[in-house]
Amino acid sequence: MPEAYLNLIRQASSASDIPIIASLNGVTSEGWTEYAKEMAEAGASAVELNVYYIPANLDTTGREVEQRYVDIIKAVKGAVDVPVAVKLNPFFSAMGEMATRFVEAGADGLLLFNRFYQPDFDLDELEVVPDLELSSPSEIRLPLLWIAVLHGRVNASLAATSGVQTPTEIIKYTMAGADAVMTASALLRNGTGHIKTLVDGMSEWMDRRGYESVEQMKGSMSQQNVADPAAFERANYIKVLGSFKSPYIA
Repeated sequence: MPEAYLNLIRQASSASDIPIIASLNGVTSEGWTEYAKEMAEAGASAVELNVYYIPANLDTTGREVEQRYVDIIKAVKGAVDVPVAVKLNPFFSAMGEMATRFVEAGADGLLLFNRFYQPDFDLDELEVVPDLELSSPSEIRLPLLWIAVLHGRVNASLAATSGVQTPTEIIKYTMAGADAVMTASALLRNGTGHIKTLVDGMSEWMDRRGYESVEQMKGSMSQQNVADPAAFERANYIKVLGSFKSPYIA
């Protein structure tokens, strides 16, 4: 565990009243528990498990990948007293069932979704190169869907973590059922002062709509609470296609 990161946790936790969540990254079950303990001892109020694992081995089965997550959650949860959250990827074939398994394994929170940074090709050098693209608001659709579906159905906090650039995305995620909304790309683009813009924008929207608290609006557009629950499922497929109007088709 790099001492610099532990020092950062110590400094942040002592300098702020805001809970500090430490991010723990890895792909195997080894080392997680010791690192998690050190983070909690350094002052972290919670630990986020970022299992950045791409199963490139063609012999690896889907259930093996799923079990890897479950084993890591159980190991870390058994080693620390602070809450443990899991940053999920969107590629499980049955997201609802996996969310339930992770919560049963001990996850206190689920973060939807992790953005895997796939490599690109440099056609001049003929090399595989890393290429970081900051998120955009269009990326909220998939986590918005699953937060809305999972809200009220799993015994864990839900956090949204993709595509947040403006107050609009925060409002949508909250109404889907998110307990927390995270952003990184917006701050990299606009600086940390952008946090005030996001908070103020959400407050102004709530005032215009007559909402007195975030809790009042949270989950109001989840699958359990909307008038047409099928809008989150394939039953809405034809409506979606019919809503598109091409300027090239009469």
